[in-house]
Amino acid sequence: MVPPTSDEYKSILNKFDQAMRGHYNQIVHIQRVQNERWYMQYLAHSRDFQNRLHADTEQRLYHGCPELAAHSISESCFNRSYAGINGTALGAGVYFSSEATYSHGYTRPNANGERCMFIARVLVGKTTGGNSSMKTPPPGFDSTSSGSAFVIYHDAQAYAEHLITYK
Repeated sequence: MVPPTSDEYKSILNKFDQAMRGHYNQIVHIQRVQNERWYMQYLAHSRDFQNRLHADTEQRLYHGCPELAAHSISESCFNRSYAGINGTALGAGVYFSSEATYSHGYTRPNANGERCMFIARVLVGKTTGGNSSMKTPPPGFDSTSSGSAFVIYHDAQAYAEHLITYK
C-alpha cells in the first residue's frame, strides 16, 4: 500500500480528485502494483516503440473494473482474453481512458461499496479509429482510439502501476 502521508499518495489523490470531479466520496487505499516480469515485458515493448516511432507515446490512463478483475490484473496484468465483456465498440482489446469518469462507468461496487480503478502506463503508439470487428489494429498502427478512449491489442502494451480502491 502507498502510505497516505507520502508525496506519491498525495499526487495520485490530487490527480484522481480533479479527474473524478465529485464522482466518489473517499479513497479507501492506493496500492502500488509491482510485478517485475510484466514490468520487464512492458519496458521491452517501450524500447521497441521508441526505436520504431522515435517518440514517447506512453500515456497514463485509467482502467475501471470490478474487484475480482482488479485482483486478476494485479497478479497477471491486463489480458485481452477477456475482451468483449463490456463491449467491443473500438475493437476486441483492453480499454483505457484519459477520463477517469469514463472508466468509473466500468467499475462495480463490492459488498462494502468499494470500487477499483487502475492508473496504467499505456503505450498508445500510432493510433487510429476502431470498430467492433477489429481483433488487431490495422497494419502500421498500434492501438485504436475515439479520442479519450484507447484500445490496445498486445498485453505488454500496458502496465498497471497503481490500483485505487474508492467509494
